[in-house]
Amino acid sequence: MDRRKFIKQSTFLSIGGLFIPSVFFSSCRKESLFEDINYDGKVIIIGAGAAGMYAAYLLKSKGIDFQILEANTSYGGRLAKLEGFADFPIDLGAQWLHGKNSLLGDLIATSNTQITLDDSAEKYWFNNQLIDVLPKDVNALFGKEEDVPDLSFKDYAIQQGFNNEYKYIVENIAGDSGASASAISAYWKMKEEENWVSGDDDFKFQETFYDLFDQQIASVVKDKITLNAVVKKIDHSQDGIVITDTNNSTYLADKVIVTVPISILKLNDIQFVPTLPSEKTNAFSKIGMGAGMKVFLKFSNKFFDENIIGGSVCAAYADESIGKLTNENVLLAFIMGDQAEYLTALGSDVSITNALLQELDLMYGGQATASFISSHVHNWTNNPYVNGAYSYSTIDMGDARKIAAQSVDKKIYFAGEAMNNNGHHQTVHGAVETGYREVINILNDILK
Repeated sequence: MDRRKFIKQSTFLSIGGLFIPSVFFSSCRKESLFEDINYDGKVIIIGAGAAGMYAAYLLKSKGIDFQILEANTSYGGRLAKLEGFADFPIDLGAQWLHGKNSLLGDLIATSNTQITLDDSAEKYWFNNQLIDVLPKDVNALFGKEEDVPDLSFKDYAIQQGFNNEYKYIVENIAGDSGASASAISAYWKMKEEENWVSGDDDFKFQETFYDLFDQQIASVVKDKITLNAVVKKIDHSQDGIVITDTNNSTYLADKVIVTVPISILKLNDIQFVPTLPSEKTNAFSKIGMGAGMKVFLKFSNKFFDENIIGGSVCAAYADESIGKLTNENVLLAFIMGDQAEYLTALGSDVSITNALLQELDLMYGGQATASFISSHVHNWTNNPYVNGAYSYSTIDMGDARKIAAQSVDKKIYFAGEAMNNNGHHQTVHGAVETGYREVINILNDILK
């Protein structure tokens, strides 16, 4: 699952053993972050995902009072874990670490978390057969850094002469980038990632991505997490901030960090009083977030290849056993955009599983159904507090992420992977960086 085809290099700073791109410090006093600070106010964090928990982790290290309000019945956000399906734990959400040059890479090294380079081979389903190499390298199209128009992946590929036989190869590239090929901008996808610095290798966890957070971050802050707290209003009209949830419970804060998925902000599920600037809500609307689903298929025999790209039902299959200690055969169907919407519309997990088995049977001569044991479907689109997979870059996006991430009146701060405007959106380490960034912003606002 190679998420990045081109990488830019830039300088990293290390503060307190944590690495973060130097661009984050262009407008703040970096020397202040780890000095003693006295602040008797309270910070409330909306969302116990990667960004929210990491921000809480840092606030606790500074002795600042905080509380996390989480809408779901458990913490983790788009990190989640499945046990019992196979003889190894499975990440239902994020599972690949995209490069090690990041805050999370540093945490993994210091905690001795075991990760494995995923350099698995790819097979392409092309003209109804599995092949090792495509006639033309469509991936190279989306690795250009110049003269790329603001067209969708689909239209750009067609413009460059990649006809219908490459349709689902392009869908795979788009799906890995967050949505369908008709939705993602080729230009802004590449433009936004010019500052990508975490590295171009992908790694898998011997345990799970979820375990890293559970053991290293959540264990420190989970006593301050309030679950089943669905925030419906943030009133920042007075000196203090009053937060109200759907149970009409209220919480008082001096500063708030909002880390909910961009889909929740786009739906206006949270009412802000006074309303947010129109420039900001317009920015929310320009950040895309599409449907996403993961289906795990367990088989008695390993008939499948490590990666299968280009299916019309699922454009990306991956061997889930890579990097794991296992004797079982589990294949992941990683389904995004229109394909995820199509499978969701089938209505039942059985129907979804059968559609995938039929495609695999076509590819492998009936071996999928013959050796099928069980499946597990996890549809992120149906989670009411997520409503999709992760953010993507839309046509005519402009500087929407930068505007969306700006704080309001030194009271309301915004974090989460969609708010990462330094190239690491769509990633867990990108979400963590925004939690880090907003703690820096809060500390600097306190000191001013």
